[in-house]
Amino acid sequence: MSYEFAEGHKIRDQSATHFLTFTIMGWVDVFTRQRFRDIIINSLRFCRLNKGLQIGAYVIMSNHAHFIWTARENNLSDVVRDFKTHTSKAITKSIEEEPESRRDWLLYLFGFYAQRTNANDYFKVWTGNNHPEVVYSEAFLKTKLNYIHENPVRAGLVAAPEHYLYSSAGDYQGKKGIIEIDLLF
Repeated sequence: MSYEFAEGHKIRDQSATHFLTFTIMGWVDVFTRQRFRDIIINSLRFCRLNKGLQIGAYVIMSNHAHFIWTARENNLSDVVRDFKTHTSKAITKSIEEEPESRRDWLLYLFGFYAQRTNANDYFKVWTGNNHPEVVYSEAFLKTKLNYIHENPVRAGLVAAPEHYLYSSAGDYQGKKGIIEIDLLF
């Protein structure tokens, strides 16, 4: 079986397992708030249960998230689009409707980024690029899995990967994480 790399940062093989990175516009630290992390977690659960998304690994950092995803029932690009669209709207709605000390600043920034695109959106939360990389070998998979799980350690948030709540690292240590994942080995 041959694998194509995601040339030009596009998902070429919609059924292949991919390492993905989703980044907040301007690297804004949105996920310092639990309610925004929970929007991501709830959306992951929904996609897993309703869109056939297999979540092999994840980490949610303050301004980006890394995933290893496979779409079994849908086109992976469609799942990515739906996930980012839903979470963008949910994050923006939460900023508008719930107490948020940075409300005006966040809405200004996300509005500013939306004006710089051709989209008809009032707000742009996520960057357009997901940096997809096909998981083409077991060695590559282990490298990316380690990269994902070590992210909070490198950021100085925890001493050990499995101590970070918004990550699948604990699942790979035999502990139950906050969402069900699809172990890769």
